[in-house]
Amino acid sequence: MSVTDKLKEGGRQITAGGSAGLVEVCLMYPLDVVKTRLQLGQQDKGMMDCVVKTLKNEGIGGFYKGILPPILAETPKRATKFFTFEQYKVAFTHSDIPVPVTMSLAGLFSGLTEAIVICPSEVVKVRLQADRKSSVKEQKSTAAMAREIYKTEGLGTSGLYRGLGATFGRHGAWNMVYFGLYHSCKDVIPDAKQNPSANLLGRIGLGFTAGSLASIFNIPFDVAKSRIQGPQPDPLTRKYSGTMQTISLVYKEEGFGALYKGLLPKVMRLGPGGAVMLIVYDEVYAWLKKNT
Repeated sequence: MSVTDKLKEGGRQITAGGSAGLVEVCLMYPLDVVKTRLQLGQQDKGMMDCVVKTLKNEGIGGFYKGILPPILAETPKRATKFFTFEQYKVAFTHSDIPVPVTMSLAGLFSGLTEAIVICPSEVVKVRLQADRKSSVKEQKSTAAMAREIYKTEGLGTSGLYRGLGATFGRHGAWNMVYFGLYHSCKDVIPDAKQNPSANLLGRIGLGFTAGSLASIFNIPFDVAKSRIQGPQPDPLTRKYSGTMQTISLVYKEEGFGALYKGLLPKVMRLGPGGAVMLIVYDEVYAWLKKNT
């Protein structure tokens, strides 16, 4: 493959990945708000209680608090996810390595790379989502929140990259299961040429399964990330700092179930979202390959 062909191929992967992420976040974002609030332990009794309180106190706009950071970040985030997965897949492909292991390793490393790209926007998003006192109009803008964090806490792991370790864990674990399962099992999906409807349903089902299982697998890291990046119980003391320290503390104080707070909205988002991303990616990539 020539350099020009490699650049074109990379461009297709990046564009398709970015498109997949943008569609997914626009469709599924309200569930992310509910998930984060449950994980922060803000006195909600469950998913429906959180939904009712948000709707009553903040209106429909409350479900879209903090959406600008992920919208701005989803294109590079998902582009990074899919593009680096393809590169790591090539790097790990070897006759002595089973295909499921190759796909899982490629997913793991693509997730670790993605975490570096997404961490600052996640810090800003979580802070905005945690605010239950201000209406959408009264709330600080994304830029104002980012400036405030940078000014008071800096850029490093005490500021905009706070919770990087937990972000590594969340994205690495999710991508490892998601890509590993999907690409190891997609050969069982019916041929699109012979049965297009069965092929679509099969892809949706496999994407949903992969996204759901990945969400169950990685949620303790997600809870830790929300606690570390979000407001602390005592503003003057940092209770949650490191990944394992936070997981251990949550388990000790709140029990094992607390490590799975927000699981239902997370699965409701990333189960269907996992299917949406793969289908949008495949369709956009196929269109680009045919027309560019």
